[in-house]
Amino acid sequence: MFSWMAKDEGRKKNQEVYEGVSEGLKNIYKQKLLPLEKEYLFHDFHSPALDDPDFDAKPMVMLVGQYSTGKTTFIRYLLEQDFPGIRIGPEPTTDRFIAVMHADTDGVVPGNALVVDPKKQFRPLSKFGNAFLNRFQCSGTNSSVLKGISIVDTPGILSGEKQRTDRGYDFIGVLEWFAERVDRILLLFDAHKLDISDEFRRSIEALRGHDDKIRIVLNKADMVDHQQLMRVYGALMWSLGKVLGTPEVARVYIGSFWDQPLRYDINRRLFEAEEQDLFADLQSLPRNAALRKLNDLIKRARLAKVHAYIISALKKDMPSVFGKEGKKKDLIKNLDALYSSLQREHQISPGDFPDIKKMQEVLVNHDFTKFHNLDRKLLERVDKMLAEDIAKLMAMVPLEEQISKNEGSDRIEGGAFDGVMDSKT
Repeated sequence: MFSWMAKDEGRKKNQEVYEGVSEGLKNIYKQKLLPLEKEYLFHDFHSPALDDPDFDAKPMVMLVGQYSTGKTTFIRYLLEQDFPGIRIGPEPTTDRFIAVMHADTDGVVPGNALVVDPKKQFRPLSKFGNAFLNRFQCSGTNSSVLKGISIVDTPGILSGEKQRTDRGYDFIGVLEWFAERVDRILLLFDAHKLDISDEFRRSIEALRGHDDKIRIVLNKADMVDHQQLMRVYGALMWSLGKVLGTPEVARVYIGSFWDQPLRYDINRRLFEAEEQDLFADLQSLPRNAALRKLNDLIKRARLAKVHAYIISALKKDMPSVFGKEGKKKDLIKNLDALYSSLQREHQISPGDFPDIKKMQEVLVNHDFTKFHNLDRKLLERVDKMLAEDIAKLMAMVPLEEQISKNEGSDRIEGGAFDGVMDSKT
């Protein structure tokens, strides 16, 4: 009798209208992807559930490098002002993660208070414990640059004997968490310190999978003359080739990012051109923020689907009564064989599978009998999301970009950006 009403309801559901890309991403994540993640314990294995601030946050830039490569000085150079908690020196001065964000008044918010703030995107960091939260803070300052982006300063990565000292928290885990959420990762190198320590190597390896976000900066390049600079550049490319492991040549920006006169003036024009290129790249972040969020959600959905196949396959292979512990050990040991069979069965690309060693480590602490069988409906919902909802949101991106352009919110203004971008011809 009321079949016309049911049809009308179905039509309404298919014609979901979103106010903006961020709003749409929030809705489709909560309704379609989150149920799949919860069903197969995705958050225990990979990354915590996303909150509203993850979708609303400004673009973030993270600086990573060995101690005294000029990370904090680079931030001061961008802002053209100091920020609360700034410490600069030749020794490892920044011993904490500092999120430099816009605020009307200068102030520092400590880590423990930061992770309970519902308006900030840092709540999941509470899982790294007090040792980390005591080494995490948000420095708020009134800078027009920070109206367009937020910047994350990281502790200097140690070398030699110092790197053996335990930091007291999962440093690489924290880096991975930030890498997943930031829009750009700047790897800073000092022209006099090109060696890549073990901890720096592990840090760079933790950033794998986010190659599209990484940019390399050879800082303090004015401290060498043009002949030495050529050799330094070659040595850096050689070192990076052993760590990055990508077929493409990494783009390296060469310069001296501080407010002091250049020591060797001969490369001034090169440094100015490189600075303009780097700033143009950073300038594109607010404009491409919506696309980046879409791209990250698609990546997450693909991983969640593969994860569901892995967990349900492990559940299916478990015996119902005897020999559970032995079978569990056997399945973890032969996880690569399971990957291969799922790859053939579901036509999944090998690059979509999670890291096998990490997966084995986490699986040891789980009870396989509590895993769930494959729920086709949940997977179909995610497939439909990727095929239809994402396409609708993609169509909204150009309009949103045009609105941002008209409002002037599609670019970074103030600080060093004004001088450098204005001089670009």
